[in-house]
Amino acid sequence: MYLDFFGLKENPFNVTSDPSFLYLSHTHKEALNHLIYGIDQRKGFITITGEVGAGKTTLCRALLKKLDERTKTSLIFNSDLPEIQLLEAIVLDFGIAPKRLSKVTFINQLNVFLLEQLSLGNNAVLIMDEAQNIRSSTLETIRMLSNLETEKEKLLQIVLVGQPQLRDKLNSPNLLQLRQRIGVRFHIRALSKDEVLGYIYHRLEVAGDTNNIRFEPRAVDLLYSYSNGIPRVVNIICDKALLLAFVCETHTVGENIMRKSIDELEGQFNFVTA
Repeated sequence: MYLDFFGLKENPFNVTSDPSFLYLSHTHKEALNHLIYGIDQRKGFITITGEVGAGKTTLCRALLKKLDERTKTSLIFNSDLPEIQLLEAIVLDFGIAPKRLSKVTFINQLNVFLLEQLSLGNNAVLIMDEAQNIRSSTLETIRMLSNLETEKEKLLQIVLVGQPQLRDKLNSPNLLQLRQRIGVRFHIRALSKDEVLGYIYHRLEVAGDTNNIRFEPRAVDLLYSYSNGIPRVVNIICDKALLLAFVCETHTVGENIMRKSIDELEGQFNFVTA
């Protein structure tokens, strides 16, 4: 609705996981570096955790763009699947045509595929998003996949991405063997106030803004205080703020507009002026 008014080519604050909008804050850059290191060095298991809305899925999509063609990938978004369906989803995403719908067949075919990739000098990565939802019994099966290795190298790098509950799940006594195999761990922290400001203007720039839109300091203070630096919450409030700025026919998001945006998100509706 407001794109033409602000001269934007697309919505800067969509909550979809578009990697072109990824803002490499200090913590997101560290997370990406940990991922790339763990994959390149064939560390086996890698875990990345972060609060809801911290940008984990966007980071996964950005990672896929960073990896070269010699790294074969399988990205699973729905981790809460029964064991057989999850294995089927993994092999299909690697481009393997299942010969038979059985656990043994899936694992054997995956092993053949991984050995073939190794012979070609390639690497393979399984990325499992929302991994806190994986059933404990299924996690044990995922651990078994890490047994696919040569004497010197892991054939499959497994990235578990999830909310902080994933750490709690991995700390359970029955997953000790899996926990001991995790070679790289990282937790994505929330954005600082300065990073929230940088995040806003980064997304505006990607969306086509040419310095026409301004967020006043007190508006950013309010935004940071309410969002606690969580990117998804920042997106929702900023989208609402731009809509209200459009209604008020202003290119400046001030304190009143920001407060109104937050109030409406909380279900409070009041008249607002710029």
